[in-house]
Amino acid sequence: MVSIPLSILTSIAVLSALGETINTMTLGGLALAVGILVDDSTVTIENTHRLLEEGGDFDNAVMEGAAGIAVPTLISTLAICVVFVSVFFLQGAAKYLFTPLAMAVVFAMLASYGISRTLTPIIIRLLLRREYAGEHGGHAAASGWFGRFHEGFNRRFDAFRDFYGWLLSAILARRVITPLVALSFVVLAGVLSIFVGSDFFPQVDAGLIQLHVRAPARTRIEATEKIFQAVEDNIREKIPARDISLILDNFGLPQRTYNLAFTDGTTIGVNDGTIQIQLATDRTQSTAAITRQLRDELSSAFPSVLFYFQPADLVTQILNFGVPSQIDVQVQGRDRVDNQAIAQDIAKKIAAVPGIVDAHVQQELDAPEMFYTIDRTRAQELGLSVNAIANDLNISLSSSEQISPNFWTDPKNGIPYYMAVQTPEYRLHDKSDLDNIPIAGSPGAVGGAPIPDLFGNVATGHRVKVQSVYNQTNIQEVYDVYASVQSTDLGSAAAEINRIVAEARTHLKPADQINILGQISSMNNAFANLTIGLLFAAVFVYMLMVVNYQSFLDPLAVILALPGAGSGILLMLFVTGTTLSVPSLMGAIMSVGVASANSILLVTFAREQRMEGMSAVEAALSAGTTRLRPVLMTAAAMLVGMVPMAIGGAGEEQNAVLARAVIGGVLVGTVTTLLFVPYLYSVFGAFEHAPADAKHEGRGPTPAGLSHQGA
Repeated sequence: MVSIPLSILTSIAVLSALGETINTMTLGGLALAVGILVDDSTVTIENTHRLLEEGGDFDNAVMEGAAGIAVPTLISTLAICVVFVSVFFLQGAAKYLFTPLAMAVVFAMLASYGISRTLTPIIIRLLLRREYAGEHGGHAAASGWFGRFHEGFNRRFDAFRDFYGWLLSAILARRVITPLVALSFVVLAGVLSIFVGSDFFPQVDAGLIQLHVRAPARTRIEATEKIFQAVEDNIREKIPARDISLILDNFGLPQRTYNLAFTDGTTIGVNDGTIQIQLATDRTQSTAAITRQLRDELSSAFPSVLFYFQPADLVTQILNFGVPSQIDVQVQGRDRVDNQAIAQDIAKKIAAVPGIVDAHVQQELDAPEMFYTIDRTRAQELGLSVNAIANDLNISLSSSEQISPNFWTDPKNGIPYYMAVQTPEYRLHDKSDLDNIPIAGSPGAVGGAPIPDLFGNVATGHRVKVQSVYNQTNIQEVYDVYASVQSTDLGSAAAEINRIVAEARTHLKPADQINILGQISSMNNAFANLTIGLLFAAVFVYMLMVVNYQSFLDPLAVILALPGAGSGILLMLFVTGTTLSVPSLMGAIMSVGVASANSILLVTFAREQRMEGMSAVEAALSAGTTRLRPVLMTAAAMLVGMVPMAIGGAGEEQNAVLARAVIGGVLVGTVTTLLFVPYLYSVFGAFEHAPADAKHEGRGPTPAGLSHQGA
């Protein structure tokens, strides 16, 4: 147990030296490593006990117990570290989130190995000398409840070891049935993977909701305020007061345009804004359930208002990488008219897909506008120019600040204020008020004062629908179709969106394009990069074992057993209703590393037995029965460390899915290590000849004789 805090403190020290901090990801990595940190020390203690029970000298047993397995445990530790190389293939937000986690695990594992080779033998020598002297000096065994429990546990474990030896010998004898059963299990897991689904990141129950509300286009700000108040009242009516901590409304545009740099850019006018809801910590419903309820009821209560939910928690905002929604289908090109129609058609089809919600075109396309045509002949007769008419309208509607800014500095505080002239908005009710806006004409004959005229005398107007917001990418017009998922996984939604987009691409003009952005793009890139990284990790682990074993066949017994751990991961995700995501893939990486480490220790011991003259079957059986205890202890420590994390709670979803993947992989990976790896070694070992002076050549398996070896 001493190795756990020391390894964690060492990892924290190295992370600090590299400029990292203690945060959710590094703590998650350390929690992930807690179960496996005792592995090296456990194997050292078990090997020392085995040598002592064989009758060796105490000091020599302590030394050989640590030194004899130094290379195998180094290879197994490096195998766990190597699989985390795949994390460095990630790009974007996922890379910055999970690289510190991987570094925390790797540094803790390396520290654990160093401690198991140095401090652990010293502690063994101090703590076990009295026990060894008592057993070999004729003293009575330990008394009391602990002694009785220890004796009873060993007796039952020996009985379990006998059963395991019998089962393993039966498996080794079934050269055809065993691989068929293993292959069937892997195929079953592959079928279940279809129903597991995939997400970029699990949904986080952070207790925050951000609802975007868009009133009909060109709604005045005083009318927008009434709409927002009505929506807020409806929310307070639908959600119990005990579940709400705070509601904050924020609508309209900032007075100064440079303040737009501090917003997400989704608010496009005075008819637009967000309602932020902070839920109580002791709420009776989850954030997802409340969001689902509001999504259904608000659309029915306010049919003319557009509602969609934006990511409220910091994690999801980072993962969206600036996009205000999970899904962003971007239509880009020069043909604005056709692309606008294509974007609207895509939004309509995406909205019809089950599980996809809040589908809409982000750009406002139907804003009402008055289009005036100036009668230039009439204006010239009145001594007016188009520029003068436009300036007078701009002063009246947008204030004189737009034409000739004036400032007044307060003599008391020295703060300058804008001085502007503008027609009050409440004075403009209909088209006639616009027509009656005064226009300064040419100077008159008396006094040279301008002769006022009316705007309606020189221009005629009619109402049209226009696009109020224009977005561009690489100087090309862009239309964004935003959407989110509800009650489904992002991978299933992405498959339907890809089908819709593929059909829409057939209607594009040359040089126009449709891009799928948001979490779909991030998820596809992360999964592809992790897959490439895992393949490289598998090659690295294999080559590491080839160098250690000086054989190309024996490492195959470890590599071919890894699909068993993968099958356990998929099975656990299916049973718990968890989707495959980047955090669950991180858990899968860890469980694969643990499975490969245990398999390496088993194969290494089998090779040592082969060098002593045993046949491949005998060596496989001996390795299984001897390494049974440390393998089970490592798996039990890993499972005990992961169970609290797997239960999780509000805001702990990322660590929960990671722990579930680890539990599934370790459970099935341990069974694979104990049952299938010895079978594979017995098969591959048959192709390599034992030394010519083998003493046990041709002797069959003797599970009874091997059952207590290394107890």
